[in-house]
Amino acid sequence: MAVLWSKIAALLPTDEDHFLLHFSDKVEASVVDMLRRSRQQLYTDTSSTSRLLNAQIILDISWEKLNTGTWRHVDKEWRRVYSYGCLFKVCGLCREEPSEQDLLQAIRTCDMGLLMGAAIMDDRLQVLVQILQKEVSKDTKNEVGREVPEAKRIKMACPDVPLIRVDVAVPRVKCPSLESFKNNYLLPLKAVVLEGTIEHWPALNEHPWSVDYLRAVAGCRTVPVEVGSRYTDEEWSQTLMTLSEFIDRYVSKTSDTSQEGATTICGYLAQHQLFEQIPELKDDIRLPDYCCLGDGDEDDVTVNAWFGPAGTVSPLHQDPQQNFLAQVVGRKYIRLYSPKDSDKLYPHPSKLLHNTSQVDVEDPDTELFPEFAKAPYQECVLHPGDVLFIPVQHWHYVRSLEQSFSVSFWWS
Repeated sequence: MAVLWSKIAALLPTDEDHFLLHFSDKVEASVVDMLRRSRQQLYTDTSSTSRLLNAQIILDISWEKLNTGTWRHVDKEWRRVYSYGCLFKVCGLCREEPSEQDLLQAIRTCDMGLLMGAAIMDDRLQVLVQILQKEVSKDTKNEVGREVPEAKRIKMACPDVPLIRVDVAVPRVKCPSLESFKNNYLLPLKAVVLEGTIEHWPALNEHPWSVDYLRAVAGCRTVPVEVGSRYTDEEWSQTLMTLSEFIDRYVSKTSDTSQEGATTICGYLAQHQLFEQIPELKDDIRLPDYCCLGDGDEDDVTVNAWFGPAGTVSPLHQDPQQNFLAQVVGRKYIRLYSPKDSDKLYPHPSKLLHNTSQVDVEDPDTELFPEFAKAPYQECVLHPGDVLFIPVQHWHYVRSLEQSFSVSFWWS
């Protein structure tokens, strides 16, 4: 473990004088003093108990600040304080002879800093968590990238696959040129399923995504999870758990969605947090070439991860950007409506859910929503390797037919 600490120490400034701690007056002087004390302890002989106690005080104080009021009103200075608290705690956990549980706690601490804090010291927490993850996965490193036995791959349910009528089917095109896609689909804002455009992704080739692969690459990482079959349900909530806990609790178990009251869960990590947290997974995907037709550059594309069991539903809603939905594992049923028919889709009156329909697409209440049946639509079933172009503001409803993993790219 001395080798581990030498790797961690190499990430830190050479001495206390080079470990700069600059904060605005929004951070109380007493908190800055605690930060300086923790900094001093990095370069002196101090017990791990004392290091951890000071770090936890910093975390407790900053955590209260992060959870007071709305997130957008949280000052970035306090997010930086929280990240430094995480850094000091990890150093306290790993300075002497850390147990496996200490290492797992240190990884969780890094993830909390990455999720709730702000980048510090050239994003040291991201580098640090990679070192720790390699330490705990030494015994399983051969699992990553090897051929996973078929029996251990993601188990597929026997879904009730909707029969897609030819007259409402979203058209399918194989590898259209940039010019063809722009003229025939992007400019007229027409949905299309693109085939053969992501076959080169490592997620579909060298590193085929499966439960075993995800466990090996990121099983010990803490991620945000949405609990509930759809975000409009009253029981919907958000929580934090490791990816392995999520797989064990919700994904690996066969969901019987035919039973009344059956519960499913969507593991949706907001924006690009999953791929920023876990670069190994980000390396397994590629930005669709067609995104170059947008107004911004590559950094302006928002990448989202969708991972969950069969039966998980995204209610009928619309997004303010163009969307490429790439299917990597499993199949999904999708129905689309034009924004021209928004009045027939009965958006929620509240400002928070104004972009979401009140209608249950596959079981509509015709008395409450009589105009809904008059709205024309298109539909499709996405298979692994398919990419659906969802034009900006187009309403779309999504239901996972199997345990699945999708990646969406939002761009303008």
